[in-house]
Amino acid sequence: MTKRGVFSLSILLVFLFCVINTLAQPTAAPVQSTAPPTPPANAPAKPAKPPTSAAKPPASLAKPPIQSAKAPAQSVQIPVQKGSIDVTKILAKARGYTVFIRLLKSTGLAAQLYGQLNNSNNGFTVFAPTDTAFANLKPGTINSLSDLQKTQLIQYHILNSVIGLSNFQTLSNPVPTEAGDTSAGQFPLNVTTAGNQVNISTGLVNTTMGGTIYLDNKLAIYRVDSVLLPLDIFSPTPKKAAAPKPALSDSNTSTTAAESPSGGGTAAAAADSSTTGTDAAKANASGAASLSTNKMLLPIGIAMVAFFARKGT
Repeated sequence: MTKRGVFSLSILLVFLFCVINTLAQPTAAPVQSTAPPTPPANAPAKPAKPPTSAAKPPASLAKPPIQSAKAPAQSVQIPVQKGSIDVTKILAKARGYTVFIRLLKSTGLAAQLYGQLNNSNNGFTVFAPTDTAFANLKPGTINSLSDLQKTQLIQYHILNSVIGLSNFQTLSNPVPTEAGDTSAGQFPLNVTTAGNQVNISTGLVNTTMGGTIYLDNKLAIYRVDSVLLPLDIFSPTPKKAAAPKPALSDSNTSTTAAESPSGGGTAAAAADSSTTGTDAAKANASGAASLSTNKMLLPIGIAMVAFFARKGT
């Protein structure tokens, strides 16, 4: 009995020792499965993209689009001037029009425009060629012109009215300029439109009007990338030579006789001619008769002189 009790107590002590050691050890973290969990068969499908909130605008509209570096540069827009209006100062602020400014001043047109714009109700439209436009001309083109031709060239770029962008389609061709009358075909300027594009033709140059430099109720200035060359200066038509004075003819002689103070017309001229011819014939006949008489009297006189000489002897 004692041995069995000792054996049972020993087994109980070993069991208690194992239980105590097991409880004293920390609990190990569960091993995560590498395989993704299998969704349930009836689970709702996940949308590809989250729905966009109606209250929040798209990201593309949140910021203005960035202009490409290769996009064409827009023309400089000069704000409306306060006080007096000076075309040369406006072009100087726009930059790139030094040659056109110099020609405006040297021809005196800058002062004329200034006076008209500030002291009258007249308005003007100016097509301003850029410095690049003048550089594209043949060397010496401007210097070869006379002072009058330089003035006409700049006047050819000026219209005697204010024309907005929406009014070019109402113009009637040829458009008159400050250079001269278009009826003689000396300074034709044709303006056509295609949508928002304005095309200008001189007969020698075809170009498209660029952006607006300045615009108010008295002055409009537009950029052009080519110098507008008028036909009358750079391709003049040969002047018709004066008809030669016709030589005098029978009809002219008759007319002169009719308009002469003596009068008588054609009949009088014919009568005078006939009378003159008759008188000449009579004079010739009398001269011939006198000559033949003299020839006959000469031998008779000689015979008589010889006869009296013999008789006296």
